[in-house]
Order: sequence, then C-alpha cells, then structure tokens
Amino acid sequence: MRVLMDVICPHEPFNTLVRKGTAGATIAKIVDAIKPEAIYFTEHNGRRGAVIIVELRDASQIPALAEPWFLSFQADCKFRVVMMPDELKRSGLDELGKKWG
Repeated sequence: MRVLMDVICPHEPFNTLVRKGTAGATIAKIVDAIKPEAIYFTEHNGRRGAVIIVELRDASQIPALAEPWFLSFQADCKFRVVMMPDELKRSGLDELGKKWG
C-alpha cells in the first residue's frame, strides 16, 4: 500500500536544533531509516515540513514512520493512501459506477 505522509514541524524544537547544528543530521538519520520512495521538503502553513511517499506492507509500520518525527521534532504526521494511475485503472471504477450510480 502506497501512502502519502505529511510531516509538519513546529518552530520549536526545530529552531533550537538548527541553531545547535543537529537538524540536518537528524533528518538524514530519519530518511535513511524510513527509506521513502520520494521525499519533498516544503512548508505547511508557514511551518517547516515534508511530503513523503512510502510503501507499506502493513499498517503496523506506521509507528516506525511517525515516531522519529514525533520524538525528534514534535511534528504532526498525517497519512493518506494514494494510488498510481495504473492502480486506479485496476480498481474497477467504471463497474462500481454502474453498480452504485
């Protein structure tokens, strides 16, 4: 299951970690551990953040993705299941429309 993960970091403790010179190394350690398909660093409503794509075998993997961000940055993490175009094609969307429309 492919999941889009939004990470939103509050200004603190992130500012303190930047001043200490450890924010970059902490982010690198997290990225290395979670092994995302893709990661984009951005802002979310004026806060630092990231949009991350990960492949999950099981929902039990979610804590391993979120806890590093929670514990290191007191971040908020949101998860959404996403599909690639070929997955949407296999979903039977047209048949579902006929059945339920």
